[in-house]
Amino acid sequence: FAQFGNGKRRGVLSDLTFAVRRDDELVNIGKAYSGLTDAEIAMLTERFKANGESLGWGYRVAPDTVLEIAFDRIQESKRHKSGYAMRFPRIVRIRDDKTVAEISTIDEVRRIYEGQLAREAGNRES
Repeated sequence: FAQFGNGKRRGVLSDLTFAVRRDDELVNIGKAYSGLTDAEIAMLTERFKANGESLGWGYRVAPDTVLEIAFDRIQESKRHKSGYAMRFPRIVRIRDDKTVAEISTIDEVRRIYEGQLAREAGNRES
C-alpha cells in the first residue's frame, strides 16, 4: 500500500508499506515514511497512481517496486502478516536494479532476528 502523507506531504504517496517473500507470497513487515527525496516521492506517486487502485486514503499498488530499507532491529509482531516488524525503518533507496523475485525472504528476516537474540544473550552473560 502507498498512503498519502501528512503536512507538506499530504498530496503525495509518501507512507509506504513493504513486504518480504514467504514462498510465493508477499507478507508485510513494515511501513516507512522517511528516507526518499521529494523528487523520488513525486516519481513514485505518479507510478503508483498510474498503476494502482485508489482507496481514497491511498493506493493499493502492484508489487513491482523494490525498496532498500534500513532499520534498527527486527522484533516479533502479531500486527504484520510476516510475524515480524522492523523498528524505526527508513527507506535507503529505490532499487530499480532488482526485481520482486530478488527481495528478502522471511527466512533471511528470521536469521537476522535470531542473530539479534543470540547477540543480546551473549551480552547479558558478559
